[in-house]
Amino acid sequence: MDSVLVIGGGRFIGRHAVTEFRDAGYDVTMLTRGQRPNPFADTDIAHLIGDRRDRDTLETARERVDPDAVVDCVAYFPRDVREAADVFADAEAYVYVSSGAAYGEERVPKREDQTALEPCDDEQATTDSAATYGPRKAEGDREVFAAAEDGVRAMSVRPTVVYGPHDYTERFAYWVDRVAVQDRIVVPSDGLSLWQMAYVEDVARALRIVAEDGEAGEAYNVGDEHAPMLTQWVDLLAETCETGVEQIGATARDLAREGLEPQDFPMYRATPHVLSVEKLRSLGWASTPHRVGLRRTVTEHRENDRTGRKYGPDRDTETAVIERVTE
Repeated sequence: MDSVLVIGGGRFIGRHAVTEFRDAGYDVTMLTRGQRPNPFADTDIAHLIGDRRDRDTLETARERVDPDAVVDCVAYFPRDVREAADVFADAEAYVYVSSGAAYGEERVPKREDQTALEPCDDEQATTDSAATYGPRKAEGDREVFAAAEDGVRAMSVRPTVVYGPHDYTERFAYWVDRVAVQDRIVVPSDGLSLWQMAYVEDVARALRIVAEDGEAGEAYNVGDEHAPMLTQWVDLLAETCETGVEQIGATARDLAREGLEPQDFPMYRATPHVLSVEKLRSLGWASTPHRVGLRRTVTEHRENDRTGRKYGPDRDTETAVIERVTE
């Protein structure tokens, strides 16, 4: 394969995918709506502008690029996957960015060929909401499987929650900011939340490896090979930021007294969420050590204005929890 079309590519996972394929020697073209600044404007990365939900846009991209591989980072509805897999049916690889949220069964770990996916009815398949995100991603996976049965070399990559440089969601930024600027912070449920993360460069590398060596009709989980608990993430961040921070564990009852719930804190999950990555490892993939990924993440964090503060409790409420717990 020599050329790749990245659908999406200007924000987070797609941006790193563009870099990954470029650095591996591919001719890369990105397709975006053009609504945000192009981070590759001063490079040789080609940029097509159009709405990926418009079939004519996809067909134009196919005619202009004739890509060997297509990486679909912004397919949020099953129809998006179905259309793209059809338009690019003759490509050597079509890789859909799915999600660990596609799993509909709480198992530890979740395995590609053993853990059930979320069901998705017709209404969910067309409704854009947080509640339908997992079902829509799962149905996108089923579209991949159907395309493979029709002879398309279509595959799925399922990341768990992704962190790293240029993360616009700011979920991880909340904790980076708290650790960097405060000396005492609240961690819900004593920091025992276990939610496996995925470093964004590892996700991008997984997309390339699956495009090159994956098997048609297969899904591949991607996430850090070691899954720290929330309290361990805070310790790692404190080490990376070269600061000290005291973690104040707060139970659900402690938080409720100040009108909070554990779920109000980013990266908290009531039940463990861990994906097996053995299938991806069998293709030669490995995850980046946490200290390396966090160093790059914190460096970029210090260069942008994202704090994540609006995605978690405000500092005054957090201080009230701390005072109540430690009084």
